Parts: sequence; structure tokens; C-alpha cells
Amino acid sequence: MSEDKKKSGFSVYWIYALAGVGFIAIQLFYSAESRITIDRKQTLFELVDSSGVEKITIINDQRANFQLNGRGIELVKTFKKGEFPKIWKQLKKEPSIEKQKKTEIVLESIGDLGNFENSLEKERGFECARDTETDYFGTILAYLLPFGIIFLIWFFVMRRMTGGGGSGGGGGQIFNIGKSKAQLYDKGKSTNVTFKDVAGLQGAKEEIVEIVEFLKNPKKYTDIGAKIPKGALLVGPPGTGKTLLAKAVAGEAKVPFFSLSGSDFVEMFVGVGASRVRDLFRQAKEKAPSIIFIDEIDAIGRARGKNNGFNSNDERENTLNQLLTEMDGFGTNSGVIILAATNRADVLDSALMRAGRFDRQIYVDMPDINERKEIFQVHLKPLKLEEGLDIDFLAKQTPGFSGADIANLCNEAALIAARKEKKKVAKQDFLDAVDRIVGGLEKKNKIITKDEKKTIAIHEAGHATISWLLEYANPLVKVTIVPRGQSLGAAWYLPEERSITTTEQLLDQMCSALAGRAAEELVFSKISTGALSDLEKVTKQAYAMVSIYGLNKRVGNVSFYDSQGRDAFTKPYSDDTAKVIDQEVSMLIESQYQRALKILGEHRDKLEALAEKLLVDEVIFKENLEEIFGKRQWEPAEIVEESQPAVEAPEDAAPTPEDTNTDATPNSSTEDPSEDSESTTDEAPSDQ
Repeated sequence: MSEDKKKSGFSVYWIYALAGVGFIAIQLFYSAESRITIDRKQTLFELVDSSGVEKITIINDQRANFQLNGRGIELVKTFKKGEFPKIWKQLKKEPSIEKQKKTEIVLESIGDLGNFENSLEKERGFECARDTETDYFGTILAYLLPFGIIFLIWFFVMRRMTGGGGSGGGGGQIFNIGKSKAQLYDKGKSTNVTFKDVAGLQGAKEEIVEIVEFLKNPKKYTDIGAKIPKGALLVGPPGTGKTLLAKAVAGEAKVPFFSLSGSDFVEMFVGVGASRVRDLFRQAKEKAPSIIFIDEIDAIGRARGKNNGFNSNDERENTLNQLLTEMDGFGTNSGVIILAATNRADVLDSALMRAGRFDRQIYVDMPDINERKEIFQVHLKPLKLEEGLDIDFLAKQTPGFSGADIANLCNEAALIAARKEKKKVAKQDFLDAVDRIVGGLEKKNKIITKDEKKTIAIHEAGHATISWLLEYANPLVKVTIVPRGQSLGAAWYLPEERSITTTEQLLDQMCSALAGRAAEELVFSKISTGALSDLEKVTKQAYAMVSIYGLNKRVGNVSFYDSQGRDAFTKPYSDDTAKVIDQEVSMLIESQYQRALKILGEHRDKLEALAEKLLVDEVIFKENLEEIFGKRQWEPAEIVEESQPAVEAPEDAAPTPEDTNTDATPNSSTEDPSEDSESTTDEAPSDQ
């Protein structure tokens, strides 16, 4: 079917439907117009008594058809009661008395046949004729209607099962279920996204731009013997812009662009996934040079052979095998470039990752401070901003935010400004939006006793005191005891964006996290469950230091980290080593707890002064700490910009803190931005 027909929405089924409706309407209209119907037997008996009826015919023992003579016509003309006016109104339409006499009048129901005949023949002496009529239309309709209903139900059910004739040519009918569901951007059709709309991601954008250049000007590269890369895999945490880059490619490349998701290959029928892969590459080869983009490729690209015991004929593996063959098999696949995106590269099959299929793996990382500034500039364009808004300040206040987080932050700030009846979005609206996203919604009406409020104030003051006094603790921005989300209080920090983290930096961060509980013990001589999130964070960090980063002298320079996830159900070390690790973790945490107690004891008067200010104001800032403690002597490390791009770590390099899902570094790219803040909860460990 052509594109014009698809756009018009015309179907041949409309002709069949209109013909059927027209036929039924003609039958009903003709039968209604060609006869006069009455309901009362008494009307007929009165006409017979007055000798106004020519003849009566009983049809199918159910109804009576009769014709009037001249006297009968005069009677219905003069009588003003019963059904006579109705009969005369119909008879007046006939132009002559002869046609009026031939007009048939129908008594729809005669009731009991014996009583009817007795009333006419024995009581009135009027002989009735009998006849039989067959309603061919009704009979045919009675037979065909059930089959028609069954067919329509089957037809609509099959359209539902096969996708309802959606775009991409896949599944409009049951026989097209193996067709590809890819959305095609061709002949001027575009996503309206260009590389100018992609802020940050300089390294990734350069490689993607080069792939587009391959297709626009292949002679430049082939003249010196270079081959066009067969594929590029975009890897990175969620929200960093992988799909946005693909949209930009679709908008910039002047070649056909096929876009679909990995789940589009999955269907309830066996063999459909492989069939759709074949159809997709067939279409791409016909339109070569072209680009195929598969989003969330891990839906079909997971490593094979791990679940054979559960399913001997895995449909997903068959789909993957077909994809591997199409990407780099015995047949030629020239002129087709494959783009794919995933945030789960560790679970992909090694055969899919090799050169020749995906020649390039482009890592799309969390944006640094300069890239966040560029992203803010893109998302702030549609907003009405106050004069002199400092974008550099916003970039510094959002460490660990992805591009999607920044877009959400800008929208949240605009919503907050509108809620306050403002005409422009101000700096404070962005700060409120950061608090809303990181800490949750304020709960000022939460019921908290005086003693609980004082405990929370001491706890948060402990965090603030240690973070101010230690060299490598993250600089404090704000402390609050207003409940937000699930926390009763929170401290906001501005972590330095480090590429590597030393042992001293990790220890200072652990000490700062434990300072809340230490302050409670120092002031009240008892502790509470409010330090749950702190203890969880510190425990993960300590185990990472001992068993992953090799930062413990007793355990040594070994790492038990499994980057591929192969040993998910087994420990890569003995029970004796496990015992040593547990002991060292406990000693490490306890030593930092005692350190926090000692530092807080030396500055107890300032700790309590800070807590009192918190109780009064509920929210304090960096300036308030400077009034109590004086200027912080530790300045952030100077950021050195390299003129040469950094060399990527080899595949077997030590894992980053992001890989271990710990809080080892503040600028962890895969963690939620909320982990940049310290928060206390009232949940006991037993509730978790």
C-alpha cells in the first residue's frame, strides 16, 4: 500500500460496509413505504361489518392482508376515530380510486388463528383466503449474521495480536508478523534534532560526527584504503544522552535511518525475532548507505548459554544469533552502519562486542562541570530567567547530575517559580529545585517531639562540624532539620570532582558520615536509629576499601571485584579471608568513629552552639558555620585541564567506585544525585 493511501486512511472494507448498510436500509424503507399497517383487529371487524372490505388473505397464519372497496374508502374517509384517520392519510397519497382500492392494508398480528377465522367466517360470513410468503432477506440475514459477527471478532483480535497495522510495515496482518518494526527516517523526514542540540559529550560527539562524515563523504576515506566502521556501541549510565546522540545522527545524516528498540524483536511467536532481524537488514541493504539504530540492545544481546537448563530453545538467543550473522556473517553487508545504545554493556555477549561488529565502543560518561554548564545553556533557553543568573554557579551546585537530571531540574525550577506567582525564574528557584530533587519534598507538618528535634539538630550539627574541620571532607553548603522525603534532617555538600581518590580522602569522608551518631553519644550518652543511612554508606565504603581497592595492609594488594558478574553466587575467597575482611572492616569503621568522638569532644562548645542555631533557624548555611568556626582553612584542589585527551583504562583495569555502587568518590557517575547529601532517617535497621 502506498504512503498516500496510508495517509488517507481509505480501505476497501469501507465499500463493503456501505453496500451492506445501503442494502438493509433499502429493504426496510421499501417494506415500510409499500404497505399500510394497523394494530387493532377491531378496525378490520368494523370495516367488514360495514361491507367495506374487498378480500382478506391470511399470510403464514400470523397476519392478515386486506383491500378496501369503494364503500370502505368512504368509511375511512369520514370516520374520525380509531385507526381510520391513519389509513386515510396513507390512501390520500394514491392519485386514483382504483389505486386506492388495490392498496394493501396489513393487520400485523391476528392473534389466535381459530378465534380470528371464527370471528370472520361464522359470525360475519366473510370467507378468508390463505397464503404463504418467504422472507428471503430475513432468512439469509439470520444465517449469515452469526458468521459475520464471528469473522469480525476474529479479524479485530488478530489485528490486536499483530500490532494493529502499526508503522514500519510490521504486523498489520497475521502474515506480516515477521516484518521489521523499525521507524524509517528518509526522504526529508527528520527528528529535528541536530548536533547543536547536544551539549557536552565532546569526545562521544566527535566520533559520532565522524561516522556521519563517513556516509556523507566516503571517498575521502576510501581513497587512502580506509574502511567504513561497521558499527558503534554507545555505552554509559542512564540519562547521559545516548539516545539523544542517535536522534542527532538521524537529524544530520542525509541517508535512511532505521530506529527501533531491542524489545521490538521480541514476540510471542517462535522465530519472529530472527525473521524481523532479517527483514530489517534486507530493507537497510536495499537503501544503502544507511544507518540502523537499536536502542537498549541488551534486551536481545545478553550473553548466551547462561540459562540453557531452563529453556532448551531460547527465542532470544535465536534472535541474537541472527543479528550476529547479519552484522558480520558470510554474506556482504556493505553500506550499512549499526548504532546501538545500552547502559548494561557488562551483560552483552562477547561475540557481539568484538571488532567487525561493533568497531567502536563510545563511552558516554556523566558530564563534568564544564559540560554541565553547556547542558544548562541548552535547557535554559526556553525559560524566562532573571537578569544576571550565574550558570557557572548552577553547574557547581549539581555534581553527579546527568543531562536528564539537569533537564528535570530546569523544569522543576520553572514550576516552583510559577507556583510562587513569579514572572521569571530566579536563582533561589533553582536552589529549591535542587533541594526538592536531592532531598525530597518538605514535610513541615510532620509530628516531631522536642527531644527528637534536639537529637536531629545534634546529629546534623555533628556532620557539619566534622566536614568543616577535616581537610578531605566535602565542603558544606547547607544543613537543615526540616523533614524531607524519608529523612528527618539533611546536610548538603559540594563534593570535589576527583578522578582518583586517596585513602586519606576516604577516611575523612567516613569520619564525617559517622559524626552524626558520635555527636548523639557525646551529648546524650545514648544513640538512636537515625544514623541508618550513614551506617549503610560507611559499611559499603569500608568493604570496598578492604576487598576491592586493596587499601588495607592486612588483606594486602588484592581485589575481589568481579567486573563481569560471573561469580554472583560464589565468594572468590576462602572463609578465613572472609573473616579477616570482616574484622578489618569493623576495625576501620570503629577507628573513624572514635576519631569523630575525639574531634567533637575537642569542639563540643561549638557543636552545641551550632545545634542551638539549627533549633532556632531550622536551616543554616556555610556563612553561619564561618561565624562559629571561622574560615575553613582547606581550599579545594585546583583543577588542571589537560591539553591532551586522557588515555582510557584497559578492560582489566581496577574498577572505579561507580562500578562498585559505593560512595567511595563524591562524583560517582552512576549514583543518584541524592547521594551527594547526608540524610538521617527514623527507620530502625530491623525495618529494612
